[in-house]
Amino acid sequence: MSIQQQLKEDIVRVCRMLHRKNYLAATDGNVSVRLGDRVLTTPSGINKGLMEAYQVITVDLTGRVLAGEGTPTSEIRMHLLAYELRPEVSAVVHAHLPYATACTLAGIDLLEPILPEVVITLGGIPTAPYATPGTEEVPEAIRDFLREYDAILLSRHGAMTLGQDVTDAYNKMEKLEHTARVVLAGRLQGPVTPLPPAEVEKLRHLGEKYRGGGS
Repeated sequence: MSIQQQLKEDIVRVCRMLHRKNYLAATDGNVSVRLGDRVLTTPSGINKGLMEAYQVITVDLTGRVLAGEGTPTSEIRMHLLAYELRPEVSAVVHAHLPYATACTLAGIDLLEPILPEVVITLGGIPTAPYATPGTEEVPEAIRDFLREYDAILLSRHGAMTLGQDVTDAYNKMEKLEHTARVVLAGRLQGPVTPLPPAEVEKLRHLGEKYRGGGS
């Protein structure tokens, strides 16, 4: 199996995982993987839980279709911007997470350092301002966050995560939704207190080591 075909199969596998987790409904969401000067992406208008590898579309780094039938995801611009600003990123996942999206509706900020594992692995989870889905407003709304964060909430529109590969990007999406569920459950019981600054600093140092490949 060629590298390109394997990456297509990986995209399909992750799409089905997202669908089974109820992170996607109907034709929502999109996934892409960078392969050199090409990007493999999910098509628009396809239920990701039913998608097959042959339906993955190949585009260049400007979004021009190189291979495949149909239309690339309407959110392809935010994927391409992530690859432009973060050369080390090889995969992007966008999903409509129920609990994480609910946080944006309720004005709950997941950037606060609440859970130690989030500070270590993600640094933080900011919320980008609302932008009309499928338009140029979306990449502009996330531009500044992309430079620093691997997991970003999109106000009223789910979340996007960046990864070294598509499994890494998926794992960050799963962690984001888990964090949202924990924070929402905690707030039902009363105020949720952030970690103290001294502890956050220790965790950030651990995170630098973790993300840098340290043991």
